[in-house]
Amino acid sequence: MTAPATAAAAAAAAAAAASTLTYVYAVTGPAPALDDLLPGLAGVAGSPVTLLVPPTGAAAPVAFVISDVSRSEWTEDVLRERFEDVRWLEETARAHHHVIETLAAHTTVLPLRLATLYQDHARALQALEQQGPDFAAQLARLGGHTEYGVKVYVRPAAPPTGTPAPVPASPGKAYLQARRARHDAREDHYRQAQLAADRIAGIAREYTAQHVRHPAQSGPLTAPADGENVLNDAFLVPDAQAEAFRAAVGSVAEDLPGIRLELTGPWAPYSFAAAPPADPAP
Repeated sequence: MTAPATAAAAAAAAAAAASTLTYVYAVTGPAPALDDLLPGLAGVAGSPVTLLVPPTGAAAPVAFVISDVSRSEWTEDVLRERFEDVRWLEETARAHHHVIETLAAHTTVLPLRLATLYQDHARALQALEQQGPDFAAQLARLGGHTEYGVKVYVRPAAPPTGTPAPVPASPGKAYLQARRARHDAREDHYRQAQLAADRIAGIAREYTAQHVRHPAQSGPLTAPADGENVLNDAFLVPDAQAEAFRAAVGSVAEDLPGIRLELTGPWAPYSFAAAPPADPAP
């Protein structure tokens, strides 16, 4: 290749790099299965997924799982608007999650949050090299473990039933009696929820390696039929204990009709991953 052609190719590569940001999904270690897996994997906005590996001789054998995304589509101003777009957010989160779960089926991964961005590969590599030993330690801690979620919902108090009083009550008195009955039923459901939480804590001590308590869910994403979410916990479970853990959690609410229990997973260990080092990228 002639010198002008070489210079032109270098300029084109520089222009392409300047037009993109580096989107990071997760940290992972060496895994031969990824060589065949990544070429057919699409990430956010349909972008190809690749590995960003530090130079030979780095402190720890870890890599970023990345995509190159259009800089104009991921600026701070654009993201601020798009995070208000439920449809875009759902599609992007689904693509992000798909990449991580596909990787997790073949190797240990340290998931990173949605829209973890670096200015370019060089900045991402710098962060990877600086945090390499810490990332490697976290991957070693998570190896052979899977995340499960446990949620407890208090069911709405049903209208009171039973034999009516022999003497009809006045409308005002009947209203107060019904209100009191609903209040008593709701308090009983809360007591059942506390009992369920105590049982889950006991199961966690026996079967899990780590526990994270997330805020209870509320708002439009929680359907009214679910009742009130009062417990939203994540557990890091050794794979050897997963079956016993699921069975134990599944029996928690068998005698507690006032609550609903939801067990989710297995998941990649989102709740047990540390935040990546900061970068001034949008």
